[in-house]
Amino acid sequence: MTKEEIFNTLKDILVKDFEVESEKITPAALLVDELDLDSIDFVDLVVKMKEFIPERIDPDVFKSVKTVQDAVDKLEPYINRNR
Repeated sequence: MTKEEIFNTLKDILVKDFEVESEKITPAALLVDELDLDSIDFVDLVVKMKEFIPERIDPDVFKSVKTVQDAVDKLEPYINRNR
């Protein structure tokens, strides 16, 4: 998956499952401060991405994630590994 495809998948999940307004979701959008996600929501988001991720993700990898783009950047290597 390209980073754009990962972004669009995350955006679809945020709109459908977390009821975030589509227009609020940009690469620079802050997950906590702008999209109102908490740590449990973020775990749920990663779980929902699991169908695209062939291996276990170390939760520590995501401690530095602040924006939607950060999440895309952290998920991309896991999604594209072994493809």
